[in-house]
Amino acid sequence: MDNRFVRKIVTLVVLSLVVGACQQAATPTSSGGKIGGTVSVLATWGGSEQESFLAMVKPFEDQTGVKIQYEGTRDLNAVLTTRVQGGNPPDVAGLPGPGQMAQFASSGKLIDLGNVLDMTAMKDQYPDAFLKLAQVNGKQVGIFIKAALKGPIWYSPKQFTAKSYTVPKTWDDLTALSNKIASSGTTPWCVGLEAAAASGWPGTDWIEDIVLRQSGPDAYDQWYQGKLKWTSTEIKKAWQTWGTIVADPKMVFGGKSTILTTNFGDSGTPMFSNPPKCYMHHQASFITDFFTKAVPGLKPGEDFAFFMTPDIDTKYAGAVTGSGDLFGMFKDTPQARALMKYLTTPEAQAIWVGRGGALSPNKKVTTYPDAISKQSADAMTAAKIFRFDASDLMPDAMNAAFWKAILDYVNDPSKLDSILANLDKVQADSYK
Repeated sequence: MDNRFVRKIVTLVVLSLVVGACQQAATPTSSGGKIGGTVSVLATWGGSEQESFLAMVKPFEDQTGVKIQYEGTRDLNAVLTTRVQGGNPPDVAGLPGPGQMAQFASSGKLIDLGNVLDMTAMKDQYPDAFLKLAQVNGKQVGIFIKAALKGPIWYSPKQFTAKSYTVPKTWDDLTALSNKIASSGTTPWCVGLEAAAASGWPGTDWIEDIVLRQSGPDAYDQWYQGKLKWTSTEIKKAWQTWGTIVADPKMVFGGKSTILTTNFGDSGTPMFSNPPKCYMHHQASFITDFFTKAVPGLKPGEDFAFFMTPDIDTKYAGAVTGSGDLFGMFKDTPQARALMKYLTTPEAQAIWVGRGGALSPNKKVTTYPDAISKQSADAMTAAKIFRFDASDLMPDAMNAAFWKAILDYVNDPSKLDSILANLDKVQADSYK
């Protein structure tokens, strides 16, 4: 992808989101009346995320009489690929990312949504960037049904106040705070990388945030496009910077073994122990739902809040990463068509937003359940430099190798050179 096109997309998404913040909620849209039948849905969500998705589609089921047959799996890449290749795809599925979406579309497996959705309404309600990221060869083959801010660092304002800790404004400030907490005898960070077949992905968010803030958007773009090697100075430096945290047992609660075995959804919970076992946790905006499910009664803004991963190089001040959940249609049925139309509407997306743990890519969703959620949305709209999650834009083989490399590095940081050299080999093969 041409860097100028990427920059154009970034500008469009930020401007469109800002405009959307001023718009009012849309009038509920009809899903077409009672049609009955079933629609099979395969996605990655389990637990509270699954509950939120099912709550999101409940009005659709009531209105249309269509029954959602939902299947959740953390091994979405493998399960979906196997079923598609075997000729038994779900009607509708969550897509692992734009990179994998493009592979399905190029092999003719995804339905062109241009004749399914009201594209005039889509262009009115969605930022242009979110539409273009779900297109292949000019065809709309995917939709984003929710979004997430990447790069928040979560903390407890109560605990920071009690310890007289100050929210860091720069990476150097963050390093100084981490060292101060560590010297007090408590580990400053909680990190968890376990996610079944997708284990390692939370670490990719760290690397992406550091690359963007340390080496800038051009290097970031060249990297995910396969034009900048993993062994390059820019990418290696990002891993080494992350290593000052995860490779130091004084920095992370439980050390290496806990990092590798703790599920990402549970990894921030020790912040709320008495006394806290850590004071900071790097995770996307959706983690708030996991916080409140694990520790009922937590109050946003009092018990948890966030600051963005600080600037590293002032040339790239205000850089932010984000992501979104893509859906595609593999079977063209009346039920699947009706569901895809419904999932793009502001009234559908407002349901998940209202339950917490999600932002909406639909500009007409402007009401958030608490100040923290609104702050997350505002952080995206205010970004001076915005980039979509790099690993989601990489080919599937590259993304999977990135996940594994995260685990390998945490297990043995001394092997960084060989880990990056192996990623170079995967890059050379997967971008052909």
